[in-house]
Amino acid sequence: MLEPVVLLVDSSPTRGRVEAELRKRYAADYQVMTAASAAAALEVLGQARDAGHPVSLVLADPWLPDATGSELLAQVRQLHPAARRALLNTWGDQRGMAAVVEGTILGDLDAYVVKPGMAPDERFHQAIAEQLGEWGRSNLPRSEVVSVVGEEWAPRSHELRELLGRNGVPFGFHDAASPAGQRLLAEAGTDGTLPVLVMFDGRVLVDPSNADVATALGVPTRPGAGRYDVAVIGAGPAGLAAAVYGASEGLSTVVLEPEAIGGQAGSSSLIRNYLGFPSGVSGEELAVRAYAQASSFGAEYVYGSPASGLRRRGAELVVTLAGGSEVRSRAVVVATGMAYRRLGIPALDALAGAGVFYGAASTEARAMKDREVYVVGGANSAGQAAVHLARYAARVTMLVRGPTLADSMSDYLIQEIDTAANIEVRCRVAVTGGAGPGRLDRLTLTSLDSGTTETVPASALFVLIGAEPRTQWLPDAVRRDRSGFVLTGTDLIRDGQVPVGWPLGRLPMFLESSLPGVFAVGDVRHGSVKRVASAVGEGSIAIHLVHSHLGGD
Repeated sequence: MLEPVVLLVDSSPTRGRVEAELRKRYAADYQVMTAASAAAALEVLGQARDAGHPVSLVLADPWLPDATGSELLAQVRQLHPAARRALLNTWGDQRGMAAVVEGTILGDLDAYVVKPGMAPDERFHQAIAEQLGEWGRSNLPRSEVVSVVGEEWAPRSHELRELLGRNGVPFGFHDAASPAGQRLLAEAGTDGTLPVLVMFDGRVLVDPSNADVATALGVPTRPGAGRYDVAVIGAGPAGLAAAVYGASEGLSTVVLEPEAIGGQAGSSSLIRNYLGFPSGVSGEELAVRAYAQASSFGAEYVYGSPASGLRRRGAELVVTLAGGSEVRSRAVVVATGMAYRRLGIPALDALAGAGVFYGAASTEARAMKDREVYVVGGANSAGQAAVHLARYAARVTMLVRGPTLADSMSDYLIQEIDTAANIEVRCRVAVTGGAGPGRLDRLTLTSLDSGTTETVPASALFVLIGAEPRTQWLPDAVRRDRSGFVLTGTDLIRDGQVPVGWPLGRLPMFLESSLPGVFAVGDVRHGSVKRVASAVGEGSIAIHLVHSHLGGD
């Protein structure tokens, strides 16, 4: 890989200080280049593109001789879609901050960086390192704790990429027909069965189950034999928050997760409105940080088998897992979230993982380079997926059943989509079919107004059309609404009366289900706000209520 470029575009008197700080810290790994105008910067960027040099970061002063910094950064995406774009600012420059706000709303920039003061300015370098780290996660070759060899478009290959990527395991994927894939298979000495995983210590797993992979990585797949204070079912934002607060407050805490940490949010390429991350944070990064935080407080994590039952046994609650094992706990927090709805089109369901993806599937974004990609959905998750995919795909087309995005999507995302040259939004259009020889290569689209159909070439389809709660495993004692969401607190009370069979002298607490000691948080709960911050808040509040329950309040 050629040396990545960091480009500084600045003609102000502070340019020399900024350039010196950049070269001092980053010249060993990046080609630090400078330009004094937007025109000169575009020339440098064009030359880098033609020479095959990746551009990792463009830093622009707000006020250039021939354009504003935001105007320049808006053009960067056309030349280098994956580059991070940051506006430089100085302390107290209110005009500069106004430009930051406008550029962020329009999607012209990813962040702003305050120019360095006295050297060394670690706040400046922290901001730069954050941007380079974000770029590197998607664009630099990563160290391979696990090497996966398989057929690129095979559904199981996709599942393994999602499993490893969303659980924060550094991995590399090699098509079985590529030279690297052939070499790994020869060294592994396998019989040709795919996929094959080569572990960091040389162990070889042939067509392993998810539990086999977890065991090989040292992740527990069976719970301990003792009794826990609280069992958290699901490791999305709500469940991870419950784990952090439960373990940090001295409760013996176990987290049960059958798929990947982060839940639906874990597949989001960029969450821009989560508190404390002004440049946004990927769902994977947020989940990995939360998992590490919970683990550092002593929370246990058990992977692989979904919960299949829940019952009370005396003073204990017993969670049964699909593998046959049981978890004994004094309280349970249900944070199982939701599963993406399917289109219900057999021809497309048969291609799941082979060009048809349910959810954002951020691990597949780089494979979409120069391809025609479609996204079905009109809410924030679909918009975030479209913006992320547009950094790699030749064109992204959003298919929306409604008449406009404004009914279901945040304004900042709508404006970013509007300004992206390679994103098209088609409203009142539905996918009604698709096909391909072993992988998707075409879709059938139908106008919901005229009923006319058309067939279009398509390399991939990402479906984000809402979700259904994962509550089928719960007993009848845990009441749910007609859609399957868990009823809690005041939603259980009718005409001032507690639910039939409620055994306690007190009313159900906020977030408590109709089964005492069982709490529901996040997307799985009836009436919840479908936002990451809300889920995290509910997860933390649930632990306060668990304390009250265990204390007999």
